[in-house]
Amino acid sequence: MKPSEIRALSVGEIEAKLADAREEMMKLRFQRVTGQLTDTSRLRILRREIARLSTIISEREIAAEVEGEA
Repeated sequence: MKPSEIRALSVGEIEAKLADAREEMMKLRFQRVTGQLTDTSRLRILRREIARLSTIISEREIAAEVEGEA
């Protein structure tokens, strides 16, 4: 997902996507440990998606704090 697409979502939707991505990451890690994972590139993609989602949530929290101070 592109950052512009993520920014168009509400905070609740972003948090739901973040939870789904973390759950999928956990499942893929288990598959890797047991030797069942064939597409290891998916781990890298998910890690970056989780970082994007977390960053945008943090941006919104910081923006809310700045607006509250002003």
